[in-house]
Amino acid sequence: MIIDTKLKTAAALLALAASGSAHACGSEPYIGEVCTFASNFCPRGYAPANGALLSISQNSALFALLGTTYGGDGQTTFALPNLQGRSVVNVGQAAGLSPVTLGQQRGSESVALGANNLPASNLNVTLNALQANGTQKIPSAGSLLAVTNTGDRSSTTQVPTYAPAGTGGTQVALGGLTATLAGGNQPVSTLPPQLGMTLCIATEGIFPSRP
Repeated sequence: MIIDTKLKTAAALLALAASGSAHACGSEPYIGEVCTFASNFCPRGYAPANGALLSISQNSALFALLGTTYGGDGQTTFALPNLQGRSVVNVGQAAGLSPVTLGQQRGSESVALGANNLPASNLNVTLNALQANGTQKIPSAGSLLAVTNTGDRSSTTQVPTYAPAGTGGTQVALGGLTATLAGGNQPVSTLPPQLGMTLCIATEGIFPSRP
């Protein structure tokens, strides 16, 4: 019995190979079933899911299932689903998610973030000057603008000097300072890791019956 079963299986495989057909969705796929191939072509009985227009008269069974959901004029042509560069999501609406309809295309590979997309924040910049005599002609890290050192008798004009960090005294905010946010405004990628393969739709096979 085991030998007989093996012989029948081998015969079926040979018959399939001789017919020149291959199946990714099983030996008897449903018409309209989308399958994934690791090769760069779709076998006989399948068409690439690339949005191509097909003749209604030559593919009446597939048209009866797809209609013009994915395009076409509905008179002489209809379109296949275009899965080039797209992933698939089930139709309907889950809790807390947006509704999805059959044939709807949504999403983008990148998005540009605007001010409304960023966290709320306040940017306050204040430049202080010291109301005290400065002791430095050359500023150092943390130095503040200060008034002219009155002990510098060689100075004939009022020029700003600097007070070292930590110098006590009253500080005042200077005017005329503007702070702006700078950036390149480059779009942010939203693509998850992916692997390119060949998606095909069955144009021949069993016509699926409704439940």
